Amino acid sequence: MKVTDINGYALLHNGIKMPYIGLGVYKTKDGKEVQDAVTYALDAGYRHIDTAAAYFNETGVGQAIRRSNTPREDIFLTSKIWNSDQGYDSTIRAFNHSLQRLGTSYLDLYLQHWPVKGKYKETWKAMETLYNEGRIKAIGVCNFLQFQLEDLMETATIVPMVNQVEFHPFLVQQSLLDFCNRHDIQFESWFPLMHGFAFQVPAFREMALRYNVTVAQLLLRWNLQKGVVIIPKSIRRDRIISNSHLFHFNILPTDMQKLDDMDEGLRMGPNPADFNF
Repeated sequence: MKVTDINGYALLHNGIKMPYIGLGVYKTKDGKEVQDAVTYALDAGYRHIDTAAAYFNETGVGQAIRRSNTPREDIFLTSKIWNSDQGYDSTIRAFNHSLQRLGTSYLDLYLQHWPVKGKYKETWKAMETLYNEGRIKAIGVCNFLQFQLEDLMETATIVPMVNQVEFHPFLVQQSLLDFCNRHDIQFESWFPLMHGFAFQVPAFREMALRYNVTVAQLLLRWNLQKGVVIIPKSIRRDRIISNSHLFHFNILPTDMQKLDDMDEGLRMGPNPADFNF
């Protein structure tokens, strides 16, 4: 993944271009709040919007996209299937409902939200069907650890194109990143700013000050330099704009290593190996 400017992208293993910077809308309220956030992002040059059925804001995301001056075909739109909808037939239904809420005829990327034991293989078969029908341009997963990916890939006819996981300097998961890179599965991060905790870490503040950037810019740039797609969430226009200003500096290899070395396996969210929802 070559980091150039806001128009840059990661090339998925099926040839689809996935913009490496996008807007996440987790916990953004449906209606005006999410519509404004998506509008701010598109106006700032973002071309990648990440939502999910479980965020309950697909309707607002779709309305903002339709009202924007950006053609739908220029926007990389992602949604996800929630756990309670997993299974073959229910996945097809859930996908159709997401399209209806979003007001679009296709998705650029559809993801399994969590690896629901006993269901994720059937869910994947349905996603392969939708992909082969041309209704999705790329398919992938979220929160899959290596053993879950290996299990899925034993029966899959299509290798996942994306794995979206919690990723930040306190949870690098380098072995999982390396595994995904070996299999051409694009890594994508959620909680890249550690659900706000990053702003309380003195080492981040000190390093950001040396580069004359914000803590958010530092960590988002670290993601990009590690080849990871980012979808930082914000509802504020100034922060959405600031989060995209990542191309005027490079983090030195020594500082990249310092950030990597902060890894202590600290999760801000659930553990994909042990969750019950």
